[in-house]
Amino acid sequence: MNEIIQEQTGLITVPDFGGGEGIQMQGLDAAYVMILIDGQPLFGRSAGTLDLTRISVNNIEKIEIIKGASSCLYGSEALAGVLNIITKKPKITERLKGDINYKLASFGTHEASTSLQYGKKKIGVEFFGNYLSTNGYNLSESYFLQTVEPYYDLSIQPKIKINFSDKINLSLNSRISSQKQDYKSEIGANKYAGDSKIDEWNNSLLLNQAVSDKFKLMYDLYITHYKSKEYLNDSNHQLFEESDYNQWFYRPEIRSQYKIGRNAFIMGIGLNYETLDRTYFEKKATLNSEYIFGQAEWFLKEKWNILLGFRYDKHHQYQSQFSPKIGINYKWNDNLSLKTSVGYGYKAPDLRQLFFDFTNSSVGYTVLGYNVAEEKLALLQSQGQILFSNNIDFSDPLKPESSINFNFGGYYKKNKLSFDYNLFYNAIENLIDTKIIAQKANGQNVFSYFNINKIFTYGLEFNATYKINSDLSISGGYQYLIAKDQNIVDQIERGEIFARDPATLSSFRLKPGDYFGLYNRSNHTANIKINYSIPSIKTSINARVFYRSKYGIFDSNSNNILDQHDGFVKGYFVSNLTLSKDFKYGITLQAGANNLFNYTDRNNISNLPGIQFFTRLQYQF
Repeated sequence: MNEIIQEQTGLITVPDFGGGEGIQMQGLDAAYVMILIDGQPLFGRSAGTLDLTRISVNNIEKIEIIKGASSCLYGSEALAGVLNIITKKPKITERLKGDINYKLASFGTHEASTSLQYGKKKIGVEFFGNYLSTNGYNLSESYFLQTVEPYYDLSIQPKIKINFSDKINLSLNSRISSQKQDYKSEIGANKYAGDSKIDEWNNSLLLNQAVSDKFKLMYDLYITHYKSKEYLNDSNHQLFEESDYNQWFYRPEIRSQYKIGRNAFIMGIGLNYETLDRTYFEKKATLNSEYIFGQAEWFLKEKWNILLGFRYDKHHQYQSQFSPKIGINYKWNDNLSLKTSVGYGYKAPDLRQLFFDFTNSSVGYTVLGYNVAEEKLALLQSQGQILFSNNIDFSDPLKPESSINFNFGGYYKKNKLSFDYNLFYNAIENLIDTKIIAQKANGQNVFSYFNINKIFTYGLEFNATYKINSDLSISGGYQYLIAKDQNIVDQIERGEIFARDPATLSSFRLKPGDYFGLYNRSNHTANIKINYSIPSIKTSINARVFYRSKYGIFDSNSNNILDQHDGFVKGYFVSNLTLSKDFKYGITLQAGANNLFNYTDRNNISNLPGIQFFTRLQYQF
């Protein structure tokens, strides 16, 4: 999945500390991108990131990418956008159909999967299973710790569809996965080893009822359970550290749809109930809310299409939210259309930001969730662990992060050429970040979470495709992005931020043009893709080239911002090549290489391990 996503214009995959990858969209972090499978949300974020490598691609039918604030339908976490992964649906066919896939790739990577479909009369069944194992890879100079440790992942997805009549059908979709990875740590001269295990279960029950030709009802029950456990043993095989993470989520929902001609009206109500029991929580934490949403889509004459949507979430642990959105599409002529939208998005404080109680065992710093910070800080003071406190008031609740999103774009298609463009702007308030609330007697700090910053992102996305003939097409995409902290911009304009000249060691005041922006953001990203088919020998060739301009990942001159005088990760190109050939009897052979020219930056880019060869064999029956 991460390989597919990073080939899309405007999407950047960002690695986390464990080798997983999340999505950066319109310059906003992975924590603000909601990921759905068949319309149902995934859980189990690590420091805000949902690891894309958890998701198998071998049974995916299509991927919907919605850029911009989408809380009017999806609620929290859809502040930057939504990625909806739609898997293949069971078909009622009285002949067994399916496929078997096997993939062999660099770094000792093996992946095998199978998909089976069968139906009889009114019942359709599908089964999908996938197994992946890899030796990982190492870009560091350590012989003990790898950049990505070896792991395996097993997932199965059974589905059942029952047509009770022409007007009522029932779908039962399940996803069960288990992942296990080597887990290691090195603290000074001491080395620790163990493993990390994740078990996940998602279950969706959906009943569709066509009350009439115009009116439909959908009854949806979704339950998910995410559980992880990790431990470290010392060199004597004695337990040094362990942690558990046990999350449940329940969501019943009722939706209705009413159509008048081409016009459609959607209404829905539901409730969310979430619990999390984990190490570093004093007790099991709970979040619950009720919500209502609606959307109306009008077609006015032949040229205008107007969409209005809203959602209201009544939360019990933090501030309730109202999320409106409006979109307008104008069909200029048969070849050209224009569109614009304005939407509101929000991200609620997660349970970690509210209830965390963590002290690093090797360094000694402490991180406290906002809702428990006052009580835990008082406890540390009574134990004589606090040197001094900043006397911060915790009486007002932590607010959800919120954004206003603007989009304006268009689409053009004529003959062999098609292109689309989109201008976007995001303004985010109440950004939640850590802040020092006290200093401990050991010299380390105590942190908690606060609504601190205001940030903004804006830019342009452009995609174009030219079909030279029926067998050859060329496409390209480009994104220009600016992402900055408004507080930093204001401080620079007031002359409050300085940098140090490394040659003279003298300080100088930064100018507005010196501020580069947020970390891990490139001003320019681009891609070119060439697809060539040779029908006479049933062969296709797909070549892709991707470019990412320079970006910063750390502050090298110690002024706590990313400015032009810091060190940067230099811009780079990555090229991928895939060849595919169809044989008789439903056999397809695929081979290729990702990162064809073996580009690496061992110190800064942990998700580019060098050239990766692969071959894949598929049999369809």
